[in-house]
Amino acid sequence: MMEYKCFKYSLEDHIAHVTLSRGNKLNTMIKAFWSELPNLIDEISNNGEARVVLISAEGKHFTAGMDLENFSDSELAGSNDHQGIQNEAIYRLTKDLQYSFSSLEKSRLPVIVAIQGACVGGGVDMISACDIRYATEDAFFSIHETNLGLVADVGTLQRLPKLIPEGIVRELALTGRKLQAAEAENYGLVSAIFDDKKDMMEHAMKTAKEIANKSPLAISGIKEVINYSRDHTVDESLNYVALWNAAMKYEDDLKETFIAKIEKREEVFKGLKKKGEYFKK
Repeated sequence: MMEYKCFKYSLEDHIAHVTLSRGNKLNTMIKAFWSELPNLIDEISNNGEARVVLISAEGKHFTAGMDLENFSDSELAGSNDHQGIQNEAIYRLTKDLQYSFSSLEKSRLPVIVAIQGACVGGGVDMISACDIRYATEDAFFSIHETNLGLVADVGTLQRLPKLIPEGIVRELALTGRKLQAAEAENYGLVSAIFDDKKDMMEHAMKTAKEIANKSPLAISGIKEVINYSRDHTVDESLNYVALWNAAMKYEDDLKETFIAKIEKREEVFKGLKKKGEYFKK
């Protein structure tokens, strides 16, 4: 595991804990953030040891979003060369930034995120790509790009309407106002809110442990099928899950579940294969 400027990482009991570690800088998303996050998440997903990812942040706030000052004008606006080449480079940069958060969604592991204080701009893009969201009662969310004269372009406007009512998303995006934690819970953006970070982290870790104790094959399949169903018709999604379950062969995990119940013990499931072991016998 490489050294990271923006994150701390630990793995215990099959739980990968990723922490935004620049709390004294409001966990702003500097240039390194955008390459470190997908590299870290892809490595965790491919390694096969972790069964769930828990993301949290140091400091008073989860994140103040992208640090625009950390990007040069040429990186954000291109050079003064050929206009088409300049615009193509901007397109490629945006796609790379988008994958930084899409990596969370595409990971075969479920991702839990625990949010305190401010979660603005890129923070909303980030948490929208996670599977389960918890927040402290002082947390708030803002599509802050609006206030900068920009259109959010790394996931918020695509994912948030699938999580909360579209009318609310339009209001938040058009005004840039703060969405407080209680309102976020009411709309279903967060699953629960807590008095403080300590209580939130205890609950988040409890949820992570519960998921980590389930069949990794089933958990991975659940995330895959839910993601597919979000973007397809009911009929297409029913066909997909039928094909998925037929292909996965859950007999070994079902057998372990029944035997464990008879023997009155916890189930012990095999983990998913590490990338590179897929073709080994």
